[in-house]
Amino acid sequence: MKICIVSDSHDRSDALAAAISDARTAGAQVVIHCGDLIGANTLRASLKLGLPIHAVHGNNLGDIPALYRMMAGNPGMFTYHGAEAVLELAGRKILVTHMPHHGRAFACTGDYDLVCHGHSHTAHVGKQKHIGDGESWLVNPGSVAGIDAPGVKAVPSWVLADLSTMTFDICTLTVLSDLKEIGCKSGLATASAASSHAAPAFPEPDKARKLKDFAVT
Repeated sequence: MKICIVSDSHDRSDALAAAISDARTAGAQVVIHCGDLIGANTLRASLKLGLPIHAVHGNNLGDIPALYRMMAGNPGMFTYHGAEAVLELAGRKILVTHMPHHGRAFACTGDYDLVCHGHSHTAHVGKQKHIGDGESWLVNPGSVAGIDAPGVKAVPSWVLADLSTMTFDICTLTVLSDLKEIGCKSGLATASAASSHAAPAFPEPDKARKLKDFAVT
């Protein structure tokens, strides 16, 4: 089973929908959003793509009542979990949170096969040793909108995860200079414990798509 992991979209509906569209093409069946979604309207274009979305909030809480209303209006397609989500997909236990230190702490428990977090706006895939003398995967998809953070020149990114093999691809969205087109291509192939701390190489996009294709209506 493949899933799309995104975070820190910060009300950028077009970038979020473009990533989910490419993930669907690559075989993803579920979307996990690791927080700082903010507005519920951000989801309208993405929900039209037909993949169920699980989301937590970040340090930017956003419009929580609107997120609950969006969930009520889209049963089974959008689930807002609050600050943290515990999921089981393809037999894997997954914890979703926003802050990196929370993510590392949950990974250290050994209770989860995969812990997803966001906030730093920098993509990272690695393994965290836990108290059971094993390791849990720790994944940060970066900011799908490519929004800079203090000390970070962000690259628009997301992660395509294969839960059957526990491999993770860091994918990039490239916003063109006129800000009217966006492209996406799979980046880092198979992340391993040996390469988990290496900075990912972000490739050039092999296709472009007009943002109006994902406009909220």
